[in-house]
Amino acid sequence: MFLNEQNLPDSLPEEGFVILIDKPLGFTSFQVVAGVRKALSTRFQSKIKIGHAGTLDPLASGLLILCTGKMTKQIQQYQGADKIYEGSFALGASRPSYDMETEIDQNFSISELKTEALFRTRDSFMGLQMISPPVHSAIKIDGKRAYHYARKDQISDLPPRPMHIHDFDIDCNAFPEIRFRIHCTKGTYIRSIAHEFGKRLENGAYLSSLVRTQIGNFRLTNAWTYNQLIDRLRQS
Repeated sequence: MFLNEQNLPDSLPEEGFVILIDKPLGFTSFQVVAGVRKALSTRFQSKIKIGHAGTLDPLASGLLILCTGKMTKQIQQYQGADKIYEGSFALGASRPSYDMETEIDQNFSISELKTEALFRTRDSFMGLQMISPPVHSAIKIDGKRAYHYARKDQISDLPPRPMHIHDFDIDCNAFPEIRFRIHCTKGTYIRSIAHEFGKRLENGAYLSSLVRTQIGNFRLTNAWTYNQLIDRLRQS
């Protein structure tokens, strides 16, 4: 059962439901879950079991799948689905977090970069890749998140992981800002793709914007905005 304007129950359904939501920029996935849990619990006067199927970084927006009640059993299935992301990365500089969270640590000249080299680099990402995740990530190391170690300069890299890229489209019309659309498998870190893109050009790059537009067959265009959902649940 999907929670939408045409299917908003007056009482809490035993089977639970799936909610598609557009995570706002700046929110953590946990904050979205907590806010929706509170609104649902207040509306239905009951404790709500709820979880999400795949974290989005605070600096990313886009599709987040929430599951409640018995539908939480579907979370693993949704997490394993392919993802589609759109966004941009900036050439000519690098950042330790591979995105806008940290300051630029190195600048590179982009005067010699040619469009042909950008598309050759794009082509090199197709298929199975072994790429290191960002050290500023939520990957656990000895029970702690990697970013805890990274912020104290206690780790400089993580072992490469498999990431499979099905499609990778780029638009260079706003160079040195590169627009992209990536269709990939679970476990692909788009920040790492941006950073690695710069390395393969013998230059630098970091992720400057990111939106998740699709998970499996679920599309962002069918999602609630966060405020829209909260306001609707608060209505009698």
